[in-house]
Amino acid sequence: MTTVLRDVVFAERIGFRPLSLDLHLPEALPAPVVVFVHGGGWRLGSRRTFTPGIPEAASFGRITAAGVAVASVDHRLSGEARFPGPVEDVVLALDWLEREGARHGLEGRPVLWGESSGAHLAALAAIAAPDRVAGVIDWYGPADLTTLGRHLFPDDPDRFDHDAGTREAGLLGGPVGLLPDAALAASPARQVTPALPPFLVAHGEADDLMPIAQSEALVAALQAAGVAVEFHRERGAGHFWRGATDAGALFDRAIGFARERFRAAAR
Repeated sequence: MTTVLRDVVFAERIGFRPLSLDLHLPEALPAPVVVFVHGGGWRLGSRRTFTPGIPEAASFGRITAAGVAVASVDHRLSGEARFPGPVEDVVLALDWLEREGARHGLEGRPVLWGESSGAHLAALAAIAAPDRVAGVIDWYGPADLTTLGRHLFPDDPDRFDHDAGTREAGLLGGPVGLLPDAALAASPARQVTPALPPFLVAHGEADDLMPIAQSEALVAALQAAGVAVEFHRERGAGHFWRGATDAGALFDRAIGFARERFRAAAR
């Protein structure tokens, strides 16, 4: 049976709301832990939703049933803080786990797991603190903001690059094309180093909201740096795994990767 500790404050920044997490604990403790970062285009979303359209019991509950805890964390949204603020918030959640995890029955280095914009933040948090995480699960996240316009609108990339209303512009504080340095710094595929832990990258081949070319760029960068990476392409699936023939199998693949990373980190 899963125990859920809700609304645990892990960071308080002056001038901002407290940042909280929900801790989903498996029946047997101590247990390894996944740090989950929610999606929502950096401007909305909730730590209570793992993947839109997939019930809590089939997501958080599936992970805890495998003997893995989940710390589902807040981060400041783009209406509250610009990049790199949300990445810093995820790193603060790692700080909290190092301080407080043992008293909640958590052990070992966590695996970061994010979906969509949360995958982007998870990847950047691993880049910021590579020695503090055992692995990263990246579900269909943005990876290179400098090329996203070409991937979304190959015939007219300026449509994206100079649009102040995009989600990415909200994160950066202005259009991607007008803030090249910030866009580069906010692109995980451009910030990869050999020090990173292994990645599992999964993306739907029919994703028209975040083209699979973004994940292909991240995988190529990881491989070029010598970082271990598994890449799963889900045929016929769109964003949020819509159209996937078996979403449960996608969860099981990710859980299996996490458990292997926990075993490797404990050796």
